[in-house]
Amino acid sequence: MSDIIRVQDVSYEYERADEQGELAVRGVSMRVKKGEWLSILGRNGSGKSTLIKLLNGLFLPTHGSVTVGNFDTRDENHIWDVRQTVGMIFQNPDNQIVATIVEEDVAFGLENLGVSPKEIRQRVDAALAAVRMSEYAAAAPHMLSGGQKQRVAIAGALAMEPDVLLMDEPTAMLDPGGRREVMETVERLHRERGLTVVLVTHFMEEALRGDRVIVMQDGRAILEGPPRELFAKEAEAICRAGLELPPMAELARRLRAKGLSVPGEPMTVEEMAAAFGALRRERRGKHAG
Repeated sequence: MSDIIRVQDVSYEYERADEQGELAVRGVSMRVKKGEWLSILGRNGSGKSTLIKLLNGLFLPTHGSVTVGNFDTRDENHIWDVRQTVGMIFQNPDNQIVATIVEEDVAFGLENLGVSPKEIRQRVDAALAAVRMSEYAAAAPHMLSGGQKQRVAIAGALAMEPDVLLMDEPTAMLDPGGRREVMETVERLHRERGLTVVLVTHFMEEALRGDRVIVMQDGRAILEGPPRELFAKEAEAICRAGLELPPMAELARRLRAKGLSVPGEPMTVEEMAAAFGALRRERRGKHAG
């Protein structure tokens, strides 16, 4: 797969009134491949949200470079090319909804770009269908649940036809049901459309859905790899970074610390149940022998 985003030795310094800046991102280099799902993990203050805002030009690097497609985010002549390539979804959907009717909100960005009314209609209908919100096209956003509002925000980004969807803790303010419906929507779009996803999250089970994980600490990318491999082999380093392992991985780690030989690397409830089943059969076999 080819790279759609390239980050080369990037640092970002927040300006402060006392003129002594604070580096939120420190010398990060990374690549996002077209069609992959990349999750970025880190505790509060690790730099993960700052990093994702650098990926679509909301923030410009103090040092280094960010390239989206063939465009440098610091090139003012191509900033809209960058932002049409990468759509952004924030933590609080209420902060992204600007209209009083769902379909008008989804159409907002297209109207600002001067897209023809006929094409706007087609894109809005397609985007709402993609997130399964067509029946709410004429609804008032404030009457929707948190998960539904976030799906409307995703529809607004999809209507711009981006190649990449950047998501900054999109489920942090949702209840478990809302979290599930948003993640299932994103997973389906990733699978069916080949949409590139970059997800900032602190929910480890969400990171398990992706292809690759980057762990941030003190503004640096300290770990990188496939999620299952990383959670299994770098468990101690992840804990030192102030993060929790997926619940079943943590349970397996604690059981092994107490001398119980849990087979495999279970990451989900179903996998843990299968591991216990295998362990039970093994013990029965030993007793029978």
